[in-house]
Amino acid sequence: MAEDPRIPLQEHEPSETPVFTAVNLLRAARIQKGLPKVAVPSGCLPDFDGELVRHLANTGRAAEDPAWPCFHTRLFRWRTGSTEYGVIGGTIGAPFAVLVAEELFALGCRALASISSAGLVAERFAPPFFLLIDGALRDEGTSCHYLPPGRYADADPSLVDAVRKRTDGLSVPVYTGPSWTTDAPFRETESLIASPRRLEGIGSVEMEVAALLTLGKVLNKHVVCLAHVTNTMATREEDFEKGGDAGVADSLSVCAAALEVALEHGEGKTNTEEGGRQR
Repeated sequence: MAEDPRIPLQEHEPSETPVFTAVNLLRAARIQKGLPKVAVPSGCLPDFDGELVRHLANTGRAAEDPAWPCFHTRLFRWRTGSTEYGVIGGTIGAPFAVLVAEELFALGCRALASISSAGLVAERFAPPFFLLIDGALRDEGTSCHYLPPGRYADADPSLVDAVRKRTDGLSVPVYTGPSWTTDAPFRETESLIASPRRLEGIGSVEMEVAALLTLGKVLNKHVVCLAHVTNTMATREEDFEKGGDAGVADSLSVCAAALEVALEHGEGKTNTEEGGRQR
């Protein structure tokens, strides 16, 4: 076979209407499983590591929704105060995170806050801490299916500013800055981290944010991305130490604050299963 010099990721036309949609997939799954129609909570949290949803379920603070039609995940409903949020664990990696986010938006989610366990890039911080991500380097492929290739996916500045102000009142360190989203965490090299990543001011490295921010922009949804920076790529003995109770209480307080603010920004916007895809 003759070699084709084109790069497949550059062959996509993101503005074209897709054939396979989350709406159709969920409708088929619901029919196949004999499930009733369901609307998810307006605010949802993809918990990439799955530690938060396990804790919430084990302590009786969240219950599984048996009508959630996704083939791949389990949706839990978490009530804090008078507000109910949806939480899904284990959605690691840009393709999986976006697949689940599309399904959540198709079933009524209006605002999304995500949290990932991330590696430290910046030398000015010491883990563990939380990073409120204002932009993400697009070193992954999923975002290129939603917007033409580019270097960064930018968060909504007004939303980031509002979340920053809300989290300033918490007792945990929450910094703001850019992150690096990669599809290949075991290909991070010392030279790449030192230059250009640190020279660009990047604070953390993770696997989902660039794709989620791009999705939010395309669907006109409010997306807040947080990183719980806990390690230096396993180069220290204390790496992955998240503090007392594995950092669960701190993570939940930061996520709840981010979801509350994101929903305030998203008031009046809906996207039901029948509403379909928005641009």
